[in-house]
Amino acid sequence: MEFLAAEWIGKPIWMWAGFLAIVLGLLAFDLGVLHKEDREMGISESLWLSAFYIGFAVLYGGAIWWGYELGLIETTDGTHAGVTYFTGFFIEKALSIDNVFVISLIFGFFAIPRKYQYRALVWGIVAVILLRGLMIGIGAALVQEYDWILFVFGAFLAATGIKMLVVPDSDPDVSKNPVVRFLKKRMRVTEELHGQSFFVRKPDPRTGRLVTWATPLFLALVVINIADLIFAVDSVPAIFAITTDTFVVYTANIMAILGLRALYFALAAMVHRFQYLKYALALVLVFIGGKIFWNQIFGKVDPAISLSATLAMIAGGIFYSLWKTRNGTRVEAG
Repeated sequence: MEFLAAEWIGKPIWMWAGFLAIVLGLLAFDLGVLHKEDREMGISESLWLSAFYIGFAVLYGGAIWWGYELGLIETTDGTHAGVTYFTGFFIEKALSIDNVFVISLIFGFFAIPRKYQYRALVWGIVAVILLRGLMIGIGAALVQEYDWILFVFGAFLAATGIKMLVVPDSDPDVSKNPVVRFLKKRMRVTEELHGQSFFVRKPDPRTGRLVTWATPLFLALVVINIADLIFAVDSVPAIFAITTDTFVVYTANIMAILGLRALYFALAAMVHRFQYLKYALALVLVFIGGKIFWNQIFGKVDPAISLSATLAMIAGGIFYSLWKTRNGTRVEAG
């Protein structure tokens, strides 16, 4: 029991173990019960499952809020754990919507049927848990060792937001992705899918011996996780700008991503209706980047103000997008 009470990155080990147990339990229930058989997920099911994940994330955030108010949970930087969790959760959720379009392109390029897409997305979360943990761990170490790194985060976020405002979007060409080229050169890859399998045993055309082949589903999984890492370059500094408490940063990240995988099938069908959300997210990044400089020079901004401003900008971007595309027509956003 002493081991569980020991601290690791600012929190008792039992808190980290409990959170990971919750996440793994949700994934096991999702894959082992709800989606034991491969089938196409409809928009209605996608929305209901996403509502479940969002509701669970809100309850978890409520538990953190309650624990902070009772003095059971303290943050390493003195911020309100509940407020910063929800701010980070909503920012990550909104930023992740951009992932949907890229994921859709990746599945289209590899010709992955919808009935296999969800399983690939959920298994991808296992990689996300590890990769995001690694990135957040590196970020936490940098912040702890070098205070000035927050200024770098702030400048990067502001520059990224300004770039999003002024630079037109362009569709990524998956066929030219260096990861795809690298894997195809160094791995045996089948031309066709083999159900939900990431790897299969097939004869080598030259020797006739049974060897292991990767399938297009595995390539899609790898490229999706590489894309997630690229998006994390924006989202991880954004949450560190709100709080440097590693536990809050990590849990908010993972909870937001869990629900996004479920929401993917609904969003993929109507992603064109969120085209103005990009500008709202750009403003959020500029706001958070500027807030870092304000915090360091003039003193910390009230976390409740950050949460309110973030929610207002994200909600404004969503509702404006839905209003502009209410007739079902795509409007050029610039």
